[in-house]
Amino acid sequence: MTTWTTTGRIAAAGVELDGDLSLPDNAGGLVLFAHGSGSSRRSPRNRAVAEALNRQGLATLLVDLLTGPEDQADAGDRRLRFDIGLLADRLIGIIDWLRWRPATAALPIGLFGASTGAAAALVAAAARPGAVRAVVSRGGRPDLAGPAAAQVVAPTLLIVGERDTEVRELNEQACGALRAPTELRIIPAATHLFEEPGTLEQVAEQAGRWFGDHLLPARRAPATGARR
Repeated sequence: MTTWTTTGRIAAAGVELDGDLSLPDNAGGLVLFAHGSGSSRRSPRNRAVAEALNRQGLATLLVDLLTGPEDQADAGDRRLRFDIGLLADRLIGIIDWLRWRPATAALPIGLFGASTGAAAALVAAAARPGAVRAVVSRGGRPDLAGPAAAQVVAPTLLIVGERDTEVRELNEQACGALRAPTELRIIPAATHLFEEPGTLEQVAEQAGRWFGDHLLPARRAPATGARR
């Protein structure tokens, strides 16, 4: 399978953002990544997950949700990375951009959010229920999505590390707020960044199955109800 990768600028929510779009031949769906606190589209963890998704026929879009000057300012006060409304507005703008772009307009969209990016992904999913078909959160903060979490209709997978105690508790609580079909998966022995050997590969496998089931029609299984 050949994957074509292009780097360009995306107009979203009144700003231009840098993004890397990887489009496999005959892609059946697309996953938009929402990076977490202090991260960027160059995150080696998200790139590893994106490459795994590409291999199973899913396009991926990794985008810097902050502009260059904003990223520099955020490095000092860490304020913008927790501005969920701003991040979500930009994700929504990118989703709209994807729906107008000929190469991606017909592809069902999934959102992969990490840390604070997961909260922004849930807000965006609530705002674009017709476009977003699935959400995956890696070590995310779904609690920061606020009331929007209850409005999400896309099937949602929460992945957390067993040793990421605080975030694990927040995700367990979030299962009660999310009304969409939701599952919580705990990766044994993993901490917040999934740096332990083999743990990130487990994240990629779980995410791949979730997006495969909900974005790729040939693999979509009959609904069996949510497990919480």
